[in-house]
Amino acid sequence: MRLQMFCIYCPPKEDQGPASRSMPQYAQQDSIPAATKHALCSRILVVDDGDMVRNIIGIFLEHAGFEVCGEAADGVQAIEQAKKLKPDLIVLDLAMPRMNGAEAASVLSTTMPEIPVVLLTLYRNVLGTALASAVGVKAILDKTDGLDKLVACVRSLLDGSTSERSPAH
Repeated sequence: MRLQMFCIYCPPKEDQGPASRSMPQYAQQDSIPAATKHALCSRILVVDDGDMVRNIIGIFLEHAGFEVCGEAADGVQAIEQAKKLKPDLIVLDLAMPRMNGAEAASVLSTTMPEIPVVLLTLYRNVLGTALASAVGVKAILDKTDGLDKLVACVRSLLDGSTSERSPAH
C-alpha cells in the first residue's frame, strides 16, 4: 500500500480579505446540493491566532458553501468583529493572545446568545464539556479530528438540529 500526500499552497492575496480564497475546482456541477444551498446564506466568523490556520479553515468552509464574513486573531477582535458583522456562527480557537477562546465565548454568549460558537482547539480535553457549557459553547472539536468534522458540525448547528446537543459534539 502506497501512501501519497499532496500539499496545496495558496498564498494570500493582499487587501482582498477572506473572499480572495480559492479552492481548486475539480468538476463544475450544474445543480447545487440542498445542504450547500442552505450553507450559501450562512455567514461564519473564523477566529484563530494562526494566519495559515484561519486561511485553511476558511478555504474548507467556503468550499462547503459557507461565506466567511470575517476573521479575527484573538478574543478581543472576535468580539469586535461579531458585533460589527453579526455572523450566523463563530468558529473559535481556545488558546489565543489577549483574550482566550473561553473568555471570548463567555462574552459572546452573553451579548449575542443567538449565535452558536464552535470551539476548535488542540486542547479539547483540557476545557471539558461542563466549562464549555458554562461559557456558552455549542460544540467542541479537536483540530486533529479534521475539517470535514468541522463542516458537518457547522452544518448541523445551522440547521438547528442540535439545539439539545451537548458541547462534546
